[in-house]
Amino acid sequence: FGLVAFFIGRIALMGAVKIYRYFFPPPPPPPTVSYGKLPPISFPVSKSSEGLSFKLETPNGELPTFSIQERVYLMPKPSPKLTSLEEAIQNVTSLGYSPSYDQLSQTLYRFEHRNSPSTLEYDIGSKTFSISFNLAKDSSPIDRIPPSPEVAISQVRSYISSVDLYPEDLTGRTTHTFLKIEDENLIPALSQSDSDLLKINLFRKDYDEIPTVTPRVDESNVWFMVGGASGRERMVIAAEFHYLPIDEADSSTYPLITSEEAWQKLIEGNVHIAKLGEEKNITIRRIYLAHFDPKIPSDFFQPVVVYEGDDDFTAYLPAVTSDYYGE
Repeated sequence: FGLVAFFIGRIALMGAVKIYRYFFPPPPPPPTVSYGKLPPISFPVSKSSEGLSFKLETPNGELPTFSIQERVYLMPKPSPKLTSLEEAIQNVTSLGYSPSYDQLSQTLYRFEHRNSPSTLEYDIGSKTFSISFNLAKDSSPIDRIPPSPEVAISQVRSYISSVDLYPEDLTGRTTHTFLKIEDENLIPALSQSDSDLLKINLFRKDYDEIPTVTPRVDESNVWFMVGGASGRERMVIAAEFHYLPIDEADSSTYPLITSEEAWQKLIEGNVHIAKLGEEKNITIRRIYLAHFDPKIPSDFFQPVVVYEGDDDFTAYLPAVTSDYYGE
């Protein structure tokens, strides 16, 4: 009886400890702040918040509860090597571009396609590139409707992989938009059958279970616009590959502002407004943490507070406490 009572008591004690730890978890270790003060996040030029007013209407009517700290990741800045131009030429020729080039700056080079009116600009320092196709000279890519999003995503991934540039963490969400040409402008199309082009956005994966956001709310730093022509040489009509690497093995935790502090900064207009419609009285429907994926070379991959509201309103705010930001 004593032995049975011992085991029952032991099980009861372990259960009680688990319940206590569930409701009263131990505090996390203090932030490591290994990088010292962080540089300001490189947001693009912001729309003005002057004249805007904000009202909170989240699903539960309350501000969210943020974690007290999040990881900041190192983004090592690539630099040109002696073989960088040679590697660039090898990459672009595998896509059908001529090895001859025009040098636009110290690191930026322009290549023309051998068989189509397509131009590729390649930065040998950051290994980023952009593509443009002259439809005025060859309209065959829009003679047929573009492929389905699933097929186009596969084609784009294969296209990037063919030059050995496909990064391991470019495995996040994908979005697509059907487009049609009207009066030499691109406008959204209602369906695939009504479209001339299809734009594919490839986003970086989530880090630490929070999403990744980009300078333009509805556009990734890696996007491709494809038409319906068969063959790789006329498949890509426009593209931007502005991917910047992250060192997942090199990170540090930093303390975050509270959601109450973040809301006050929004009210005061101390945020970066990424998207703003015509509405001036903004109802905020969602507030959450994310990592900001910069389009220009930056030192760190940092957390931000994201505000989403009516009329496609979106704003960003650095989530790390102001004590850990330098000038």
